[in-house]
Amino acid sequence: MAGVTGAFLPPERVFRQAVDKRRQCGVWDLQGRNVSQVEKVNKVNVSKVLVCGATGYVGGRLVPRLLEEGLEVRCLVRSPEKMADFRFHDHPNLEIIEGALDDLGRIKEAAEGVDVAYYLVHAMISAGDDYDSRDRELAKNFLEGLAGSGCKRIIYLGGLGEMGPDLSKHLRSRRAVAEILQSSAIPATVFRAAMIIGSGSASFEILRYLVDRLPIMVTPKWVKVETQPIAIRDVLRYLVQCLEVPATVGRVIDIGGSDILTYREMMQVMAVANGLSRRLILPVPVLTPRLSSGWISWVTPVNASIARPLAEGLRNRTVCRNNAASELMPGELMGVQSAIHAALGKLASGEIETRWSTAGEMPGDPAWSGGTTCCDERATEVDASEADAFQAICRIGGKYGYWGADWLWSLRGWMDKFVGGPGLRRGRRHPTELRYGEAVDFWRVNGYHSGELLRLHAEMKLPGEAELEFQVDALPGGRCQVTQTARFRPRGLFGLAYWYSVLPLHSFVFPTMLSGIKRDAEALVQERLAADSNAEAEHETTH
Repeated sequence: MAGVTGAFLPPERVFRQAVDKRRQCGVWDLQGRNVSQVEKVNKVNVSKVLVCGATGYVGGRLVPRLLEEGLEVRCLVRSPEKMADFRFHDHPNLEIIEGALDDLGRIKEAAEGVDVAYYLVHAMISAGDDYDSRDRELAKNFLEGLAGSGCKRIIYLGGLGEMGPDLSKHLRSRRAVAEILQSSAIPATVFRAAMIIGSGSASFEILRYLVDRLPIMVTPKWVKVETQPIAIRDVLRYLVQCLEVPATVGRVIDIGGSDILTYREMMQVMAVANGLSRRLILPVPVLTPRLSSGWISWVTPVNASIARPLAEGLRNRTVCRNNAASELMPGELMGVQSAIHAALGKLASGEIETRWSTAGEMPGDPAWSGGTTCCDERATEVDASEADAFQAICRIGGKYGYWGADWLWSLRGWMDKFVGGPGLRRGRRHPTELRYGEAVDFWRVNGYHSGELLRLHAEMKLPGEAELEFQVDALPGGRCQVTQTARFRPRGLFGLAYWYSVLPLHSFVFPTMLSGIKRDAEALVQERLAADSNAEAEHETTH
């Protein structure tokens, strides 16, 4: 494929390289400063930086890199509680100020005494269709708040794309923000990037899910457009390294990876990286951005409000116009293949620092980061203690079965056996006791907290990953609540089809199971009361 270089790197090698690079940063002193980097920081007269957008996709990854450089980092965030989910939240050189870019007073407070201010804010998620005007408003507030603060430099990450009548609203908004920031007396460094390849980025998730779920794709003609994607690792390197390069001050710098290719070619690279066959891609001229975004939101976890501006931007050629970035800040750039492998490896291991959705209303990663999870959750109150309810739950499978829906589970077991799965014949070690890691029919116990939680992972043949979880919570008066959750992470389009095909059965199977658990738990209470009563009667008789 033209423009794609290098060989596929195994995920573990990519991880090892990343770990080795982080270790090269040196050791931390008692003040939390990176000893090997202090001298470097002092040379360029940068000691304190402000990051706006610290809980977003890029910002959440940039902050720890800045801390590793020995810098004092101040973050202006709307929701400080989001920061608690990041591993660096308690770093001694980190200061968190609660406030929005609407609040001029908070901006002035956050900007006081900083040398550099990073602006990594984009209103596309929070502001709806009016995000472009919102972007301009926030950028102007930001500049006004910086006035008189002593800040010597602004650094902004925008988007590639040349001005013209066909430039998308999304990229026009990025360009407008850049122009506003450049209008200030404070010099601004504007980085312009195309698609960022990294675990959890919206663009990457769209690409990954389209390739995974659609072996045949009818796509808009934008799949023939060229782009120069860049790995998130390289974006972060440029954002940090520019602090040491005075020549980057006041510059507009295009940044991209080592490969230039079409979106169509990138989809094929993604397919190979996922171990899939080459996709059949059929470009047609009739799919509008609105239709494209609806299609994307149906197939991927990215909703239409985010998918539409991104789809509109894909019609614009996003290729670097010059080599200023590599000339001013030389370093090896990841190719598309290596970047995709690294991102997929992070997803597989669950080591995702940030995700596009963390910038929206819902903080944090989903239970299975980087993937769509289909859920069926039900709960019931039980007139029994936590211990009794958990004892009833632990009888699942084997000779006790599934509380009334046994014939359906038996049928599923025979189907699994037919396609080479374990089926139901494995049974279980003990009729009432369970341990972490042991088999229960075609399940495996992968979560066990006595009296509280039992989680089973399905080892049957499935087009995806499935779990069945039981959580027991205490209620007043010696009662408890049992919450039963079935989770399924589909693999490909067939996985989604499988989930929706069995969904009607859930309305019978799962309520039946919950009712059975409630019945057995309450029966255990009665059995114990009867046993206590008999014991008391025997005691009175003997005395």
